[in-house]
Amino acid sequence: MTRGNTTHGKRQAAVSVLAPGDFGAGGGADGDLRALFGQSSAVFASLAGPAHMVETANDAFFAALGGGERGRVGVPLGQLMPGPTGQRFIALLDRVYRSGKPHTERDDRVLLGQGHTAREAYFDYTCEPRLDAGGNVMGVLVIGVETTQVKHAQRLTAEHRALLEQIARQAPLPEVLEGMARVIEDLAPEEVLVSVLLADADGRHLRHGTAPSLPDFYNQAIDGIATGEGVGSCGTAAHRRQRVIVGDIATDPFWDDFRDLADRAGVAACWSTPILARDGSLLGTFAMYHRVPRVPQEADLALAGVFADTAALAIERHQAEQARQRAEAREEAARDDLAFLLETSTALTSDLDAGQTLQRLAASCVPRLAPLCAVDIVEGGRVRRVATAAPTLAQRELLASHIPVYDAADDAVARVLASGTSEVARRTPTGPGPWHDLDVTGYLCVPLTVRGSAFGTVTLLSTGEHTFDGHTVALAEELARRAASAAHNARQYTHRATLARDLQAGLLLPDLPAVPGADVATYYHPAGEGLDIGGDFYDVFPLDYGRWAFMLGDVCGRGAIAATTTALVRHTARAVASFLPGPQDVVKAINRALSNRPDSHGTGFVTLVYGQLTPTPEGLDIALVRAGHTLPLHLDTEHNAHPVEARGSLLGISPDPDVTLRRLRLLPHESLLLYTDGITEARDAKGEQFGERRLADALTSAMHRPGAQDVIDALTQAVRSFTGGHDIDDDQAVLVLTATEPRHAFSRGRTI
Repeated sequence: MTRGNTTHGKRQAAVSVLAPGDFGAGGGADGDLRALFGQSSAVFASLAGPAHMVETANDAFFAALGGGERGRVGVPLGQLMPGPTGQRFIALLDRVYRSGKPHTERDDRVLLGQGHTAREAYFDYTCEPRLDAGGNVMGVLVIGVETTQVKHAQRLTAEHRALLEQIARQAPLPEVLEGMARVIEDLAPEEVLVSVLLADADGRHLRHGTAPSLPDFYNQAIDGIATGEGVGSCGTAAHRRQRVIVGDIATDPFWDDFRDLADRAGVAACWSTPILARDGSLLGTFAMYHRVPRVPQEADLALAGVFADTAALAIERHQAEQARQRAEAREEAARDDLAFLLETSTALTSDLDAGQTLQRLAASCVPRLAPLCAVDIVEGGRVRRVATAAPTLAQRELLASHIPVYDAADDAVARVLASGTSEVARRTPTGPGPWHDLDVTGYLCVPLTVRGSAFGTVTLLSTGEHTFDGHTVALAEELARRAASAAHNARQYTHRATLARDLQAGLLLPDLPAVPGADVATYYHPAGEGLDIGGDFYDVFPLDYGRWAFMLGDVCGRGAIAATTTALVRHTARAVASFLPGPQDVVKAINRALSNRPDSHGTGFVTLVYGQLTPTPEGLDIALVRAGHTLPLHLDTEHNAHPVEARGSLLGISPDPDVTLRRLRLLPHESLLLYTDGITEARDAKGEQFGERRLADALTSAMHRPGAQDVIDALTQAVRSFTGGHDIDDDQAVLVLTATEPRHAFSRGRTI
């Protein structure tokens, strides 16, 4: 037995086979030792003299030296252990023999045998001097026990712990499996080549996992083999969910289809163990290949079982991590989709222009959903392309130039409009189009639907390798649903706003009349978006004998009911003013009309300033009545603003309103200002009202001898500066009458 340096060969565990041994006659201590170690797996040898002649030894000792002819007694130990390593052990025996002192080694690594048969082993042993009756050293007694299996078990435990730590810290599965394979190949008592195959999700095929020592061509050939009876060792083990042992590939029918492949790879035996999950489902197979025919020992099966379980743990942990990552990816994708839909929905509803809405829809789809996009709508029984999006201007123009045919059976847009369902294909759309020039390879056409009726389509076009999956289809359909609603709302808004503007224009003067001796200007600004008809109104119309009537008022409420009330007030005034003697009578006639109106036409009150003016050489003579309205203001030539006091109650409340006639004269360059409470109640960002004081200050700051329009400009500029451009909460209306020089040409005002 010789100590040696580390070898790069395969490490082997020594397994001593007990056999009867006859150590010869003898008595005393030597006889007791022979009786104790004769059939033991412990190593025992009794050496005599300075040449260390082998007097007696057990079978384990000779087996450690190689057995056979080496197991001879009566021969110097140096002849049984030739070479430098043997000489080193002989030198140790010499030292014990000469000194008479015993020597002990623990876990001593030694090389047993020579050449390709050499193996690594570990021993605990003691060399003790043999003494005669006189106390003289007569030889050396060697007693030891092989600890190779214990050492390998310790290393196996350490390596196994390291693999478990890798699994716990979620090391990549290929790294764990390859590390496991190399550990087994390193620790196995004989040369072994390890392979791990991984099962598909359906358990019907096995894929390459790791096999660091098998040839690449072999790994590639068995990658993807089916599971089934007679499909080699691994395919059969996976099918049976049981271990399959093939000791000789050359004769086993399981390997009929793979025998030549195995022969080229240089493998002659294969033991395969299924890797099963905790629920019994197949995860893969763990295989141990050998270069020579061989059947496993109990230790081999235990080793395979341990590492098959370890592989199962690693694979399950890997699958759980992959499932978690897929779930996180789906969650992240869902968040991205939601963010995309929210962002796009915000863009689609950012204004109330249907054309802009559909253009934003096309822009949102490219490139998120497809390389190209076109939006078509039906108008007047024909299809009109209203929006396109593409990476380049040339592509956009080319796409915009193609108009689908509404009633063509071979046109995808026509079919989707007719069916109201999406259509997707991995080919160019049917029917004519610039598909070749745009490199179109597929399309997705989604209807724009409102109340079950398709009024348009969104067509997404693939180019190159781009394709539409189910996720894209679902996202496009949801986006189209939102866009259809936004476009419909924008259309409704446009129609409603147009109607409101038309009605409002009908209730206001399209052009101010030319009033002799007077400069007349008006201002009107509706609150909000102008979707409802405002309650503010004004009018100027001629009477008999060179007189003119004017009015400005405010109807309680907004919308159609307010519009009917406004029309009633204006038309009543125009109808009766020429036949009644004065403004009080006209106002009372208006009140009677309001009191007699049907409830369906409104029941709200009205505030009003109604007056009549007569041009004179000195200016304008004015007679007016105020019925619950804001006080008119008289702006004199000194730029002073004076409220025109006139008592009067609201109209439409009682059958006999209390109103008082007020007369005044406007000298040249003096003005009379009528306004609604939307001016004085305009608020700034802090909520403070503009008020009457700021109104007076604005009038007095006007230019010297201002015209009617100059007065309005000064007032409206002051209101805008005060509110900071914020939307107003109430309608605003202003009427300004300015006396001109006698026979001075008047100017026309403007309506805003």
